[in-house]
Amino acid sequence: MSEPDRDQAAWERRRRLAEVFGDTLPETTSDERDPGGSGDERSTDAWLRSQVPPHHGQV
Repeated sequence: MSEPDRDQAAWERRRRLAEVFGDTLPETTSDERDPGGSGDERSTDAWLRSQVPPHHGQV
């Protein structure tokens, strides 16, 4: 098999695998992403703390 044919076969194999299994890994890792994005755990914690009734004290 010549080099261009081998490259084409590898590309087609990756395409078929992606069709079947999808993207299994994200393009970036969590430490590369913006920590202020949506779904930020700190904003969820702030919301939960604001929902604590006064008689339960501050956490």
